[in-house]
Formats: sequence, structure tokens, C-alpha cells
Amino acid sequence: MANVAIAGSSGLIGSALVYALRATDHQVVRIVRRAPSNTDELHWNPDSGEFDSAALADVDAVVNLCGVSIGGARWSGAFKQSLRDSRITPTEVLATAVAEAGVPVLVNASAVGYYGDTRDRIVDETNGPGDGFLARLCVDWEAATAVAEDAGARVVHVRSGLVLSPGGGMLGRLKPLFGLGLGARLGSGRQYMPWISLEDEVRALVSTIVNDALVGPVNLTGPAPVTNAEFTTAVGRALHRPTPLAVPAFALRAGLGEFAQEGLLIGQRAIPAALERSGFQFRHNTIGEALSSATARGDQA
Repeated sequence: MANVAIAGSSGLIGSALVYALRATDHQVVRIVRRAPSNTDELHWNPDSGEFDSAALADVDAVVNLCGVSIGGARWSGAFKQSLRDSRITPTEVLATAVAEAGVPVLVNASAVGYYGDTRDRIVDETNGPGDGFLARLCVDWEAATAVAEDAGARVVHVRSGLVLSPGGGMLGRLKPLFGLGLGARLGSGRQYMPWISLEDEVRALVSTIVNDALVGPVNLTGPAPVTNAEFTTAVGRALHRPTPLAVPAFALRAGLGEFAQEGLLIGQRAIPAALERSGFQFRHNTIGEALSSATARGDQA
């Protein structure tokens, strides 16, 4: 049984992770910005650097899932800065606290955007970073954990793909559109989408906490990434809706600006090599399995 402190515990993934850990008798402490409402919460203010590292004295692992959604607004200069500030600053604060308290494990969020646009080239954790704003953001995000690594902590950078859950996230936004027959391929549809079910995302996070063999970058993606065209067809099939439409790339760029280019029209054919080497067994090995599960019931990790 581990004692785990989690920052970013109120989001889709964080909430499911808290549930999964507590269901398996791990102790969970939420790191929150508001005033704590019970003894299972710790207060912090990452913007000002306010966090009492002594509160982590009995903690076995810290999980950091903080970060503003990349699709939350049009990518103005101010919003792009908020994407960086909401990731890098909290990571620096937590990594410093981990180092000072001697916490043995830090699991820190990152993303497959690290690899840039890989086209149809398969990439795993041995590949270096790509180009573009998101790739640079991921590089700096991961570098912000250096103080914890230097102090001897086992640091894991979980590079997540697109998490599929009916309760929210991308699939939650897509289902109403597909239900109206408006599901559409984006641009050429040839860009890869490294998906993962919420159930496997959370199970993989738990594995990074308890498995000492997992260190450094770990791709949290399903074993069989698909193109956007394949993904669109699969969602339509799972929802029993046709998908004859396509949104031209120029229309996406005009409507969504830089986010369309980096977030929708390019992709990463990323595979979970580190997870598979560790012996991790996926419950959803194909996009069809993941979508069938996600559209049939609420995910419970």
C-alpha cells in the first residue's frame, strides 16, 4: 500500500486515478489550491511557490497532473503563455518539494506532443523531441523535474495520448456531433491519433507509481495508434452513425488558428514500448475495443 499525493486530482484523469487508488487500499492526499476541507487535502499556491514540503514527509509518491487544456481557447500569445505557466511552474514547485522531503517517486504529466509531427513514422520513448510549440513545451515541462531527479527520486514522465472516456474529454465533446451525423475527418485524415482508454490510462499511471522498472519517459498510449480517418470511422461505427464528411484543413486553420495545425492536423504514431517492456497488459488493445467500452458504459478504472 502506498501513500500518494496528487496535484490536478479534480480533472477527468485525476478523479479516476483517485478512485482507482482508493479502491485498491492506497492512501490518497489531494493537493488543492483552495482551503483544505479535510485531512486528506494539502493546500498549495503554485503561482506564488507556496507549498510546505514537510507535508510530504510520509508520502511515497507524488503525481502531478496539472495543466490547462490545450484546446481550451484560441492560441493567442497570452493563452500559450498560460499553457506553459500552468505546467512548468507547478512542476518546478512540486519537484522542489519532492527533493526537499525525500519523496522517492515523482510521476509527472507530459504528452505525446513531445514528438512533434511524426507522419507515419513509429516513435517510442527512445526518440527525441520534434518541432513546434507543443514539442518545446513538453521538453521544458519534463526538464522542470530536474531538481527531483538530482535528489535521487525516480522520476517518470508520462507522455499521454488522447484519453477516451464517455464522461468527458475529447470523446465526450465528439459524441453529440456524431449523434447529429456531423462526425468528420479532419484535413487529409492521414495524421495519427495515439489514443488510450481512460481505464488503461489510469491503470498505467498506477503502474508507474508502484513499478520501480518504469523511469524516465513512458508513453501512455494504446498499442495500435490509428489515423484520424480510421478514428472517425471507428467512432461512427461505435455510435452507429455515418461519417461521410470532411473538414478541409484551411477551414480548421481559419477557425482555430495555430491550435488546428499543431493539435488537429498533425499527429504522433507513438507506441507504448516502455509499458509493454514492463509487462503491462492493456485491457483495450484496439480502437474498436476502447470505443465499444467507452460508448457502452461509464469508465471505471
